[in-house]
Amino acid sequence: MSYIPVSRRTIRRHRESERSTRRLVVALASAAVVAWLLSVTLSPLLNLDGFVHNIDLVVHDLCLVVAFGAIILVDWHGFLWLIRRRGLGEIIRLDGAATPLIWGGLAGLLATGAFLSPHLENPMTDVKLAAVLVLSLNGIMLIPLMRRLARLPEDTAFTGLSLGQRVHLLACLVVSQVCWWTAIIIGFINAES
Repeated sequence: MSYIPVSRRTIRRHRESERSTRRLVVALASAAVVAWLLSVTLSPLLNLDGFVHNIDLVVHDLCLVVAFGAIILVDWHGFLWLIRRRGLGEIIRLDGAATPLIWGGLAGLLATGAFLSPHLENPMTDVKLAAVLVLSLNGIMLIPLMRRLARLPEDTAFTGLSLGQRVHLLACLVVSQVCWWTAIIIGFINAES
C-alpha cells in the first residue's frame, strides 16, 4: 500500500468537489429530462406552416450541424489521444471549448424539434426521441469523469487511466455515436416520408 501525503483540508475539498459534482449531475439530468418531456409533450400542440416551418427546419438542421460537428471533433481528438497523437491537456481544452456548442445545439434541437410536428405514433420517431434523451443523459454522465481527467497531468496517456475510466470513456463514446447516428438517420428518413 502506498502513502500519498495529503492534508485533511485537501481530502475535505476533494469530497466536497465530488458531492457538488454529483449534485450537478442530478440537476442537469433532471433538467434534460424535463426539457425533453416538454419538447415531446408540446410538439403535437405546436404547428407551423409554410415559410415559418421552413425556417424552423433550417434552424433545426443548423443546430444539428453545430452540436454533432462539435461531438465529432471531440471524439476524433479523443481517438487521437487514444493512439498517443494528442495529449490529455489538449483534449480537456477542446472539450471545454466544444461543450457550449454541443449543449447549445442540443437545446436548439429540442426547441425547434417541438415545432416540426413529429409523428409520435411512428415507432421510428419514438426510437429517435429515445436516442436524443439517451445521448443527453450520456453526455451528462461524462461530467464527473471529465472533471477527474482535468486534474491529471496533461501528458497522461489513455493507458495511464484506470480500467474503469477507460471503459467509462469508451462506453460513453459508443453510446454517443450510436444515439447521434440513430437520431440523424431516422430524422432524414422521416423527413422523406
